[in-house]
Amino acid sequence: MASSFHFLLLCSLLFLISSQCIAKTSFHPKALVLPITKDSSTLQYLTHINQRTPLVPIKLTLDLGGQFLWVDCEKGYVSSTFKPVQCNTSQCKLARSGACIEACYSAPKPGCNNNTCSLLPDNTVTHTSSDGELSQDVVSIQSTDGSNPGTKVSMPNLLFTCGSTSLLKGLTRGVKGMAGLGRTMISLPYQFSAAFRFHRKFAICLSSSTRSNGVMFFGDGPYVLLPNIDVSKSLIYTPLIKNPVSTASSYFKGEPSAEYFIKVRSIKINGKVVPLNTSLLAINKAGDGGTKISSVNPYTVLETSIYNAFVGAFIKGLAKIPRVASVAPFGACFSSKNIGSTRVGPAVPQIDLVLQSNSVYWRIFGANSMVQVSSDVLCLGFVDGGSNPTTSIVIGGHQLEDNLLQFDLATSRLGFSSSLLFRQTTCANFNFTSHS
Repeated sequence: MASSFHFLLLCSLLFLISSQCIAKTSFHPKALVLPITKDSSTLQYLTHINQRTPLVPIKLTLDLGGQFLWVDCEKGYVSSTFKPVQCNTSQCKLARSGACIEACYSAPKPGCNNNTCSLLPDNTVTHTSSDGELSQDVVSIQSTDGSNPGTKVSMPNLLFTCGSTSLLKGLTRGVKGMAGLGRTMISLPYQFSAAFRFHRKFAICLSSSTRSNGVMFFGDGPYVLLPNIDVSKSLIYTPLIKNPVSTASSYFKGEPSAEYFIKVRSIKINGKVVPLNTSLLAINKAGDGGTKISSVNPYTVLETSIYNAFVGAFIKGLAKIPRVASVAPFGACFSSKNIGSTRVGPAVPQIDLVLQSNSVYWRIFGANSMVQVSSDVLCLGFVDGGSNPTTSIVIGGHQLEDNLLQFDLATSRLGFSSSLLFRQTTCANFNFTSHS
């Protein structure tokens, strides 16, 4: 009920802002689409939107669990349609702001206005944050029928937060902010679904190649990849778990986490349960523990005791393959000369993340478990996260590549495909070149 209320509140809010809940277009899209690229140096996943008046392409680091879109407003933000959001407004309440910027000691400009709603934009790569001004501006984005890109549509008053130029440190060169897809009422998926009245769902499909685009859909399927495969039809579902305590770098008191958690009950390697402290797999009262999905961590991160048990079990399952010296950040590396190849990557032990029951599991094959660090060395692509991390298991980008993930915000569940290589397609196979 609360979720429905918030959705109606957001739609009503957008109605008031733009005079119509459907953005200014006679065309009503069923879904929207954005490309996702992978940067070869930072391993960050990037997308871009067209924002401002006149429209400017804005390159962004994709942040699956980010609270909202934030962009650098200090350097070169020029737009005739920019509007700061005043304190104590319905937009400010929707954003769950806990503070007000009463005075900005310079001439008014984007990111610096008096009596405006304050939020905390977060660089989740470097774990730094700052104060920021909640704002509105025009965005333009491409529609899709699920198979091809379609007509571009605009949203006149997308809510976002102004960050500072210093907050860009650690992000890919040319990036102007971060695209937050998390569980808040002003993240991109929530705002797009309310503005265009489509299902509160979105899906990401990260490409394993730095030369080919992956894809992100806002709205329901079909999600069609070449050669004409609707990958939305092969999803397995598991509940999304809410963490009542924020996992952001800084946050307002009482704020829940915007990140996406799932319940991993056990880990199996080659069908055998890895012995580990299962209490670490639950979220405690402080918000610590559990398993979340991240687009900003390039590899899955495991709490030290889980990592040691996991790596030990994997090495045992690959006992006949010679070990070689570790290559940072990985702890277990092997000679690839004696490792065979399959449709789903190197022939290594299968890893299962067992979810709500033994019959529901996320299977990770060699393409997602191993990293080719040189011509003859393969490393297990999981890293040690230390003995006291906030979250026990962080499923990172390499493990997500060429897997379709659909986040159903209305029913709070995750749909996942496991490796699309079994379906003889990849996340690089959305047809961005032709128009419906």
